[in-house]
Amino acid sequence: MDTLGFPFFTHCTQANVSDDQGLLEMLSHNLDYFRAKPVNIPKITILLDNGYHPETLSLALQKLYPQIVTKIRFELSPKPTKAEKAALGKTGFVVVATRWVIERSNAWMDGTLQEFSQEL
Repeated sequence: MDTLGFPFFTHCTQANVSDDQGLLEMLSHNLDYFRAKPVNIPKITILLDNGYHPETLSLALQKLYPQIVTKIRFELSPKPTKAEKAALGKTGFVVVATRWVIERSNAWMDGTLQEFSQEL
């Protein structure tokens, strides 16, 4: 998703595919997008939750397209610590604004798909 919640790419996998493998599949299917992106503009930041491994992803992508590291960067989404949650008076799951863009967009797409399937 971009910062407004619009998807760049979509890719569905089986449930037994790891987050890293699914992202690698999606990005590898769309390498032409990155090949066409000029090097002299800012890198695309790909925000990841803590289930991903940025170093592993970078190494695998460099094997497919070595110049991709000049065009993208991975950033792990902030994860509130127990102390930060306690300071907010919260426990368990806490919404993180940067990740909420993706969750919100997924909900929008799910709602749109449900409406579409009802029309059929």
